[in-house]
Amino acid sequence: MAEIVVIGAGPAGLMAADSLASEGHSVEVIEAKPSTGRKLLMAGKSGLNLTRDEPFEDFLRTYAEAADWLRPMLTAFSNQDVVSWAEGLGQSVFTGSTGRVFPKTMKSSPLLRAWLRRLDEKGVKFHTRWRWTGWNDGTLRFQTPDGEVEMHPAATVLALGGASWARLGSDGVWADILRDKGVEVAAFQPANMGLRVDWSPHMARFFGQPVKACALKAGASRSRGEFVISARGLEGGGTYALGRELRALATLSIDLLPDLTVDDIVRRLAKAPAKASLPNRLRKALRLDAVRIALLQEFARPLPGDPALLAAAIKAVPVTHQGPRPIDEAISTAGGVTRAALDGGLMLRALPGVFIAGEMLDWEAPTGGYLLTGCLASGRWAGLSAAKWLDGGFDKNGDRKP
Repeated sequence: MAEIVVIGAGPAGLMAADSLASEGHSVEVIEAKPSTGRKLLMAGKSGLNLTRDEPFEDFLRTYAEAADWLRPMLTAFSNQDVVSWAEGLGQSVFTGSTGRVFPKTMKSSPLLRAWLRRLDEKGVKFHTRWRWTGWNDGTLRFQTPDGEVEMHPAATVLALGGASWARLGSDGVWADILRDKGVEVAAFQPANMGLRVDWSPHMARFFGQPVKACALKAGASRSRGEFVISARGLEGGGTYALGRELRALATLSIDLLPDLTVDDIVRRLAKAPAKASLPNRLRKALRLDAVRIALLQEFARPLPGDPALLAAAIKAVPVTHQGPRPIDEAISTAGGVTRAALDGGLMLRALPGVFIAGEMLDWEAPTGGYLLTGCLASGRWAGLSAAKWLDGGFDKNGDRKP
């Protein structure tokens, strides 16, 4: 009999296994895909953003309504602890100009290899191509290349991800399994998702181009971040940070010159030669590049001739969009196992001895280090909670003892 089974070999599951093994417990990790850490490897394709270097309270605030729930987990394994953890795996890091922290290699594969090597040294065993199908009278059931396998561990950590990027392993099928056991699971919604925009033909030449030095606003939220114009709409960190508002089809506007006021823009336009064409005035007087001028033309035509009205349009370009891209195209999801369904140690109240971690939980965070840090912190919390469960470290209500 396995002492502890961790189902899911993404960042949260691997961190749970690492924490359990460090407490002296034997751990077996189950993964449905042929290899581990697939979503982590995908996240590192354009540079693995581990976390964000900023004051803890500012960092925590990014988790919005889940901040209070995640506070103890992120206090125990903070953005600064992520840096120490990566360095402990032999991965030197650096902080970019926006506070984002990356491995110096910019890749996720060296970190993952070092992590798996450490887990192997701790005695953690892995089973790949094993798909969890639920319970049979308390026994875990798996479909494997060799047929059905059953396991009855003393404790289980579920870290199966959300419901996006099914090809990497997060398909959300587990939600119905848990609901059948009386566990409350909030409906999935896309997070860190692209935005659908029906472009006019003249925008085609800008597909794939990044848009920089802008600010985006939706509802009461504002974001400074790069985004990309794609054939299907808008993608990138600048829009991902506004996911909650954009899911509700909030009005999106783009400030093309966030470091200038309307009066600043009017003064600069007034200095331009009177005979200069409007595109030349935008380019020379305001230093707007071609892609930002194209966005202004796409959404704010006809452009007003009055400098004050034109400046106001530049500061709030209204983006016509058709809502989020489909959930399976999203980087992550909102929804999942609710806080009410869990005790303080992330153990299911309906299923004692079963712990939940990572994107299975009903929280969300933007990319830029926040999402990954939350997964690592909750995975560690669930792993240590499972260790305490095995060691009798819970009170009569199932909550962790101090």
